[in-house]
Amino acid sequence: MNGNPTIMPVGDKALLIEFGDSIDPAINRRVHDLAASIEAADVPGVLEMIPTYRSLLISYDPMTTSPGVLGEAVMDRQEPDSGIIAQPTKVVYIPTLYAGEYGPDIEFVARNSGLSQDEVIDIHSGADYLVYMMGFSSGFPYLGGLDERLTTPRLDSPRTEVPAGSVGIAETQTGVYPLASPAGWRLIGRTPVRLFDPDLDPPAVIHAGDHVRFVPLSGPDEFQRIERQVQDRAYTVTIEESS
Repeated sequence: MNGNPTIMPVGDKALLIEFGDSIDPAINRRVHDLAASIEAADVPGVLEMIPTYRSLLISYDPMTTSPGVLGEAVMDRQEPDSGIIAQPTKVVYIPTLYAGEYGPDIEFVARNSGLSQDEVIDIHSGADYLVYMMGFSSGFPYLGGLDERLTTPRLDSPRTEVPAGSVGIAETQTGVYPLASPAGWRLIGRTPVRLFDPDLDPPAVIHAGDHVRFVPLSGPDEFQRIERQVQDRAYTVTIEESS
């Protein structure tokens, strides 16, 4: 969808701005660029913006603005001379220890894909994954861009709990669990990085619109070293920015 977005009311305090009907990096980029533009322009009445794969939900104060006025502000941001600037891409590097007790399902993923475990690791860590949106649990990133060779079915019966930092694959998706939670994904590794910490500002390391790159660790010793640094708040996640 290359034209103007579709604007729809959601109740009496929100607008839904839809850019298309498919999961597409270009559409998702427009969602995040619009959110950044509205935030930079400090559009009156906007309370919160929630980006999704293909749309932006804008919550507003009905005592300050109206659907019509806010809709016009949104459309103004689509004009060529609106001053909107594409946001720079951030790549968040997530150190990850693959296989063994940290990734108990990697053998299944390898066998299902007809690959060796080392090939699974090379392929999985060799891509930058777009964070289309956040959800499910605090700080959980929905990542796009998994190599089709790693497509793997979910577990027949979900685990009741997986450790925080677990990296998994389910069908055509990959992701990392910021918090301990139930999961039916195939676990291939784990990161020692704390991806969500309510005591920090912002609390999440990864945000919608970012890219994530998993960086293989050499073994448990390196994992535990970083884990201790994280516990001591002495570890800084590497983040690169490019236009």
